Amino acid sequence: MTEKEQTKQAWYIGAKRDEVGKAAILVGDPARIERIAAHMTDVHFVPEQRGLKTVTGTRGGQRITVSAFGMGAPIATIVLHELHALGIRNFLRIGTAMAVPPAKLGDFVLADGALRTDGTSNSYAPLGFPAIADFDLNLVVREKLKSSGKTWHAGIFGTYDGFYTEMFALSGERRSIIGKLKDDIQRLGLIGTDMETSALLTAARILGVRASTLCIATVDANTQEKIGDDLMATLEPDMFELALDSMAAMAAGEQ
Repeated sequence: MTEKEQTKQAWYIGAKRDEVGKAAILVGDPARIERIAAHMTDVHFVPEQRGLKTVTGTRGGQRITVSAFGMGAPIATIVLHELHALGIRNFLRIGTAMAVPPAKLGDFVLADGALRTDGTSNSYAPLGFPAIADFDLNLVVREKLKSSGKTWHAGIFGTYDGFYTEMFALSGERRSIIGKLKDDIQRLGLIGTDMETSALLTAARILGVRASTLCIATVDANTQEKIGDDLMATLEPDMFELALDSMAAMAAGEQ
């Protein structure tokens, strides 16, 4: 790698090429950066820029970068696009998703693909272009899930931009699921919903990199029940371990 390549810097996340690893995990909540860093060694925190936090550390002998995008497809794809420009070719988004039966609160849900109801993916490819998770990456994640003993499901996610206009109508403290989303779930057999997956899968495919999504089911689509804090605190480290081991395996395969 030339000196110029090593010092190439991403516009928004602020990371340089020599500050990132060979694979990346994308998280929404910036607070997860500190917590997942505890699962790696030789940790380097990239100086925070525009509220976007990034850390790189070693797992299984491989350098892995974890970057937080906050919420929503536009920023998530910016982070993926910038890390791609710095040389990363393997991406896994981890976080939370609304659960659709047979998935229950606390189960893991893996995206095989996604319904493109977001707007950001349209800037990468026409609507007829499918949002499909990378086959090889999902094989690795599936093996890690099987060996973990956790309950998990795989299927198609639905990705929506408007949380209070397309997913949940909010009236006081009472939330109700939007009718069109109910119809999509029933008609298309969605396994979960979020605000990022279809855009990330589409962008990754167009950029020629691997991507998928692994989430914990945290909201029940039928009852709007939310996962308890204690259970989430127990499951989050498991999600970190699954993601880091999967991406270390993918990074090792790049050699």
